[in-house]
Amino acid sequence: MEDKSEPLIKKRGYHESCEACTIEKFKESSNGIPFKLFSFVWIITLAAALPISSLFPFLYFMIKDFRIAKREEDISFYAGYVGSAFMLGRALTSLLWGKVADKYGRRPIIMIGTFTVVIFNTLFGLSVNFWMAISTRFLLGSLCGILGPMRAYASEICREEHQALGMSVVGTSWGIGLVIGPAVGGFLAQPAEKYPHIFSADSLFGRFPYFLPCLVISLFALVAFIISYWLPETLHIHTEENIARDSTEASLEDNSYESTRTHEMEVSELKLSTPQRSLLRNWPLMSAIMVYCIFQLHDMAYSEIFSLWAVSPRKLGGLSFTTADVGEVLSITGFGMLFFQLFLYTWVERILGSVTVSRIGAVISIPLLTSYPFIAKLSGSILFLVLNCASMVKNILSIAITTGLLVIQNRAVPQEQRGAANGISMSAMSLFKAIGPAAGGSLLSWAQSRQENDFLPGVHLVFFTLNIVELVGLVMTFRPFLALP
Repeated sequence: MEDKSEPLIKKRGYHESCEACTIEKFKESSNGIPFKLFSFVWIITLAAALPISSLFPFLYFMIKDFRIAKREEDISFYAGYVGSAFMLGRALTSLLWGKVADKYGRRPIIMIGTFTVVIFNTLFGLSVNFWMAISTRFLLGSLCGILGPMRAYASEICREEHQALGMSVVGTSWGIGLVIGPAVGGFLAQPAEKYPHIFSADSLFGRFPYFLPCLVISLFALVAFIISYWLPETLHIHTEENIARDSTEASLEDNSYESTRTHEMEVSELKLSTPQRSLLRNWPLMSAIMVYCIFQLHDMAYSEIFSLWAVSPRKLGGLSFTTADVGEVLSITGFGMLFFQLFLYTWVERILGSVTVSRIGAVISIPLLTSYPFIAKLSGSILFLVLNCASMVKNILSIAITTGLLVIQNRAVPQEQRGAANGISMSAMSLFKAIGPAAGGSLLSWAQSRQENDFLPGVHLVFFTLNIVELVGLVMTFRPFLALP
């Protein structure tokens, strides 16, 4: 058996000193799932996702402490711009990070991104005014280009039949980060007020009430940064030195085989003879990105609105929750999402298909969001139970919608274009996500000032608008808008 497999490996031009070739050999010789690498992907993606929405539970109170809003109704307006700063920065640089990842490899970009979280997320927690908060969030988004290369990486470390699982790992970790992040922010913000027996008002965490959740997330990102050092590179980078070394080793083992350098030249000639398809003209890719952006606009606006709505006073149509209350709801939601992705999504996707799952998720989301203004009329344990169920179902549906679209994007392009393709996806998505918090915060602020209107009073207007966006995304999952690769 060994004699038969060795010529095959050499015939394909693998290089022993190339980490990407090692992964390719593993994929060729085994149909197993790389659980260890998937666990690394999960941790690193989670570290990148946690700071994105961790500020939402306490952002209302942070803006209030900055004393920049003249009226209580204006707090959501300013909060929206702080929430959008991260996504604006990411929209401006995602394509660049994708191209760099295609040229220099996935691992360097992943390491830079995780270290960026450590530095700028910590500085955000130490913000003393509105402009410092916006600046640190913008720089965090600009320099953390992890998600695009990580999507490409997850599809490259496994065989094609496991790519849906790889995208599910990224999507699950990202979605859970967007939920657990606010839970961390909700439980750990203002620790001197919540846990006075541990944190005094004169301590560092008393003077900077929003530093503790940022510090905890930054420490987790530091662990992810260390882990990323041991990630094997999946981009084939064959230098003259290792090609010559592998060629020498091959000739010593068996002079009847061609040298590895010759194989490398053949592979290079094959790549040059195959015209590269323009990504912007790749309609299956671009259509999947367009649909994905609409749903991400909706999800980001929902995340911002949910937390601001929950902590808003009852007189403005909110729930009068504390940051800890929001954190508790989102923690339960996160565990529900984790259970769904680990045990149910792959099974459901295999039966229905990724596009059908996305359509069903969008259809169910619309009546669910319509019920939110009526949930605000409840109180006590009934409110807690109903809100937790609604939040869990809504976020599970969001994950189901977007995971299938990620699979379509990666299957629409060859490996050497996946970094750039995901960079385009990230830039477009980040632009829409930058619009989400700013538009959501402004919409909520305006809606709270029109409580007595006859048509869509108060927060009814907010959730009606979210449903319109969801409906547009649903329509775009059909032809001719969405083309499958």
